[in-house]
Amino acid sequence: MQTLTISLIQGATRWHDAEANRAYYAGLIAQAAPSDLLVLPETMMSGFTQDTRATVDTMDGPGLAWMREQARLSGATVTGSLAIRDGETIYNRLLWVRPDGSYDCYDKRHLFRMAEEHKRYGSGTARPILEIRGWRILPQVCYDLRFPVWLRNRRDESQAGGMDYDLALFVANWPVGRRHAWRTLLRARAIENLAFVVGVNRVGVDGHDLSYSGDSAVIDPLGEALVELGAVEQVTTVRLDPAHLLAHRQRFPAWMDADDFSLQVD
Repeated sequence: MQTLTISLIQGATRWHDAEANRAYYAGLIAQAAPSDLLVLPETMMSGFTQDTRATVDTMDGPGLAWMREQARLSGATVTGSLAIRDGETIYNRLLWVRPDGSYDCYDKRHLFRMAEEHKRYGSGTARPILEIRGWRILPQVCYDLRFPVWLRNRRDESQAGGMDYDLALFVANWPVGRRHAWRTLLRARAIENLAFVVGVNRVGVDGHDLSYSGDSAVIDPLGEALVELGAVEQVTTVRLDPAHLLAHRQRFPAWMDADDFSLQVD
């Protein structure tokens, strides 16, 4: 594992305006320091809307093409989620796009029924773990943060850190009314999984008049915030040292006493 440089792109997503969002987020990305990974919010081309007729993209559409261009220009992997139609199903799909144009996907597993997301989107079944500079990263989307069984970091002694992943990453549209839960759960997921956690949320007000306080953060394996942003547009870069993670796991090997289980996915 090598030092990992991550830029958090905390922006005020424009409502139902993909073209404006592409221009807006390109401008924010241009402000980032040289990075290995650029992290944007959930549904960054539309805002968190259930009007999929007006906002849905496809894998052949402008969203992925734009992310490929941003990855190429920045020399960094770019990630964030979009509403994507794949066959007959629409997914809240996190795209993980590398500078060479290759990509991976994660489809949001837990759909936010309080906004009827489960009625308009399909639920993902895969739990990919992706690598950058020797770091094993678990990408997730917003509401997934509330489900610790899905996120459980399992023992894997074939890996350098002895565990399934080293960093869990959450892209979100998490409203200010549930700010305390967002901040608390980011810390809980880091502590219980002996891993770094990165959460990138949006700011501003959306088309439903919901306000967002940002609070994007990088949390270390002890639950301490290395970076925590406020409620305004910001671009912040942080360098993560693997020695801190590996030393903590060696000093406090709680993972060796964790319960064995298998995860059944429908």
